[in-house]
Amino acid sequence: MTQTPSGMTRRHFMSHMAGASAMVAPSLMMGNAIQANAQELKKRGKSCIMLWMGGGPSTMDLWDLKPGTNTGGPFKAISTKGDMQISEHLPKVAQVMDNLSIVRSMSTREADHGRGRYYMHTGYVPNPNIEHPSYGSVIAHELASDHNELEIPPFVSVGGGSVGPGFLGMSWAPFTVSSSGQVRNLGMKGWGDETLQSRLSMLQLIEGGFVSQNRGPAAMDHAKILDKTVKLMTSDQMKAFRVNEEPEEMKEMYGNDGFGRGCLLARRLVEAGVPFIEVDLGGWDNHQNIFNTLKDNKLPVMDQAMSALVTDLKQRGLLESTTIVWMGEFSRTPRINGNTGRDHWARSWSTVVGGGGIKGGLAVGATSSDGTRVETEPYSSEDLMATVCRAMGISLDTTFTSKSGRPMKIANGGKVIKELVA
Repeated sequence: MTQTPSGMTRRHFMSHMAGASAMVAPSLMMGNAIQANAQELKKRGKSCIMLWMGGGPSTMDLWDLKPGTNTGGPFKAISTKGDMQISEHLPKVAQVMDNLSIVRSMSTREADHGRGRYYMHTGYVPNPNIEHPSYGSVIAHELASDHNELEIPPFVSVGGGSVGPGFLGMSWAPFTVSSSGQVRNLGMKGWGDETLQSRLSMLQLIEGGFVSQNRGPAAMDHAKILDKTVKLMTSDQMKAFRVNEEPEEMKEMYGNDGFGRGCLLARRLVEAGVPFIEVDLGGWDNHQNIFNTLKDNKLPVMDQAMSALVTDLKQRGLLESTTIVWMGEFSRTPRINGNTGRDHWARSWSTVVGGGGIKGGLAVGATSSDGTRVETEPYSSEDLMATVCRAMGISLDTTFTSKSGRPMKIANGGKVIKELVA
């Protein structure tokens, strides 16, 4: 029988929700247990923003240029405020690179979009027998457990769906919103207090009956989610999603596009105490016409929003407590193909990290003169994830237990990239 991600059978799930259709959409949209103490989170001051570049950006045209070589392409390298050079088409990011570091010696084996996306989000290669939790689920789980005051979700995905909670359960699934902060099906337009209370009473009756039938942890998990959904619907903390209320000059600083709005929303959610936010900028699968696409489209959007995010966080005193991760699922071939594009490449590429707990201004590792191989110690997805977890104060000795009882080390036992942490 078909299983939901949390292990509840589809038949049970549909039976459970029959008669409560008015509340189904908010419950499914929620997908989170929102367990956090806002004051405690602020005291610990740890958040992470992942800038996800779906499609596999050509990192040797952004962060590790090879000008004057057969593989280098037409872009020039420019100096930055850090100890490295980057693409001439990222001039604003160049001015904040003293806060960010490049890992130029990433070397992975997953050059398929789906597998690479899963691997870079979880630290584990896809396995049909198990679903591993993603960055957002792990960090939300570790920083939000034992806290109860944060009423908005601890894992928010902006403009994309991210990767799910795996065996941690749907309590730690991403809460997906648009870049404008719009949360579908969560309003109560046309509902009075009497109507709301009547429907909640009906649903609580159904929930209680379902849980009492010993349906397992999935049923209890779902009841918790419903409770949190109701709190979310009525929470004053929902103001954090109203990105359109920002001053016009702030919107312009981030850029008048979806990614810019998403990064601005991420800053607002950090201020609210949300421990993990992912912002999606897709469209990097450039098998053809790559250089014009990067120069005229992708890089200006990224340059504006990413530089604004770093600057804004720093000016507000939040950068020291907010770790930023920029990455895609892999890079693209050093060889330029017949369509003036680059194909999939995972053997030698770059990611960028900075902010809270991460040293800035560094270029870690090196690739060969033509970009085809890593010439220093190679780093993996699990190494990068371990470094981010360490920066956020999460113990690398943490071990989860999968639904089958198998122990799973956090970040798949990856090693910390020592150059990046104090």
